[in-house]
Amino acid sequence: IPSVSSIVPESCLLIVVGLLVGGLIKGVGEKPPVLKSDIFFLFLLPPIILDAGYFLPLRPFTENLGTILIFAVVGTLWNAFFLGGLMYAVCQLSGPGLNHIGLLANLLFGSIISAVDPVAVLAVFEEIHINELLHILVFGESLLNDAVTVVLYHLFEEFASFEQVTILDIILGFLSFFVVSLGGVLVGVIYGVIAAFTSRFTSHIRVIEPLFVFLYSYMAYLSAELFHLSGIMALIAAGVVMRPYVEANISHKSHTTIKYFLKMWSSVSETLIFIFLGVSTVAGHHYWNWTFVISTLFFCLIARVLGVLVLTWFINKFRIVKLTAKDQFIIAYGGLRGAIAFSLGYLLDYEHFSMRDMFLTAIITVIFFTVFVQGMTIRPLVDLLAVKKKQETKRSINEEIHTQFLDHLLTGIEDICGHYGHHHWKDKLNRFNKKYVKKCLIAGERSKEPQLIAFYHKMEMKQAIELVESGGIGKIPSAVSTVSIQNINPQTLPLERVIPALSKDKEEEIRKILRTNLQKTRQRLRSYNRHTLVADPYEEAWNQMLLRRQKARQLEQKMNNYLTVPAHRVDSPTMSRARIGSDPLAYEPKEDSENLPIITIDPASPQSPESVDLMSEEPKGCSGLPPSPEEDEEGLVMRVKEPSSPGTDDVFTPGASDSPSSQRMLRCLSDPGPRPEPEEGEPFIPKGQ
Repeated sequence: IPSVSSIVPESCLLIVVGLLVGGLIKGVGEKPPVLKSDIFFLFLLPPIILDAGYFLPLRPFTENLGTILIFAVVGTLWNAFFLGGLMYAVCQLSGPGLNHIGLLANLLFGSIISAVDPVAVLAVFEEIHINELLHILVFGESLLNDAVTVVLYHLFEEFASFEQVTILDIILGFLSFFVVSLGGVLVGVIYGVIAAFTSRFTSHIRVIEPLFVFLYSYMAYLSAELFHLSGIMALIAAGVVMRPYVEANISHKSHTTIKYFLKMWSSVSETLIFIFLGVSTVAGHHYWNWTFVISTLFFCLIARVLGVLVLTWFINKFRIVKLTAKDQFIIAYGGLRGAIAFSLGYLLDYEHFSMRDMFLTAIITVIFFTVFVQGMTIRPLVDLLAVKKKQETKRSINEEIHTQFLDHLLTGIEDICGHYGHHHWKDKLNRFNKKYVKKCLIAGERSKEPQLIAFYHKMEMKQAIELVESGGIGKIPSAVSTVSIQNINPQTLPLERVIPALSKDKEEEIRKILRTNLQKTRQRLRSYNRHTLVADPYEEAWNQMLLRRQKARQLEQKMNNYLTVPAHRVDSPTMSRARIGSDPLAYEPKEDSENLPIITIDPASPQSPESVDLMSEEPKGCSGLPPSPEEDEEGLVMRVKEPSSPGTDDVFTPGASDSPSSQRMLRCLSDPGPRPEPEEGEPFIPKGQ
């Protein structure tokens, strides 16, 4: 019935089914079964936690780990002591019916009822599709507060049997929190590494690969519970640690088996838990006390709201993405209680806690209120407040490249600033994982495969599977390689890729774009490292020389602007020899030829090591000496000029030809004036020359 399931969460419907089944069993005169704590903790809870831990979205979880830990540890401690203290006050003030309940019993009750339940949160939040940040904050809190709940529960249970509680007992109880939480994580990491190492050698027995994942995960949970450590923390740690290495080693069929079996197993457990919760409500012994039950419900809500408001005010001082008022409301409203609280209450011993039935009645009331009232109204409230929903988008190679690029960029910024933050330690861990851990836990060439390539193979496989399932294997696009198709369906022969036909114009346009862009990519500057930069002793002198040269060029341009007649075009050496041969008298050296300037040619910058040596070019006989036969044959003589030292400037360093008269002669040569036109009929080269 879609209209009902869209309004009422599945968990509420299952509890109603349990109540009907329990009432039916009781109506026929039989005793309904009760959800025993051993069955719940040993068989029903582990599949749900393993499914949550194995498929945990690791990136948002680690980025918000500080916020999650504050809500899970400080928030749960606040709820337990606030609720326990106020309930003790209510018991003392309410009269003879409740005043026999001591402080330790109320604190124990507060520790049981204060923890947010992961099963209830998963059941409700999966249906409303809340955004990833809020989902991971509430769900992460429900997973990690198990350590606090376990410590407080066993602590107050032990203290109840003591005649006197000393300061040393309280200090040891505080230290036991770190032992329980960190010990559970350590047990989970050990079993996760063992599972990953085992999967390295299962290439010839693919059938039992999924078995190792379930076996080692369950062993981690049992080992933690055996030593009164946090079994939930152990399961989460085992799932998170083993997943990347196991998935690299096992076959695709084993990966599919693990995924769907875990989903099915956790769904069955969740269904049984809520049905048994309804049956146990009918079958159990209840003691109703209006004052105690209503006070418990009211103080639970008040403690949750106050805790979220105060902790969020503190957390927002350190967060970049602040938690808004809408986010705080959803976090406070999403603190659902569930079967863990009921099972812990069911475990209480009648000898030390004679009020056990009243505690169970109050716990069931709180569970029903949070699951039915809050669970049913949270979806309309999310729509009313316009809280951001989860966007179902497929990850792409482009997104993965930019994500890795931003990670490297932020790590580099942290290194430059000298601030060793989240990205710095994440980069260190990734380098250690790539250098040592992958080589030990991943078999074959996959251990050396870059993360981007592995992600591409995963996407390619997923796309190929969707293609096969949709029946479109006859129209394989070029993005899907035939290797992936062979892995999925080895019986079918790989089909050839369909290459689209391009027109000549389109092909030429693509070639032009590629040619232009590929040429641009080659024009790169030499990379440098800020730690290896060495000061150049000639750098300052070169800079001064360049400035002087620039000023000289600007001055020359200004001087040329005053010339009224354009300068005579310089002939090539061939034309010069032709003119000299045709009219030698016009090119005879004059009396003041000694003062003619030397024309210097500077074909390249002086600081370039490949630059051509500076040359001096003179016409024949301009030095005042009679021309030798060799010079007569050669025409123009190129004389080598001494290169300047790095600290000097050949523009402003005075030389032999830099006198004022030489400068005036240079001006006259650049402006020779009008020349007589040759008469008509006169040959360019006279006869006999």
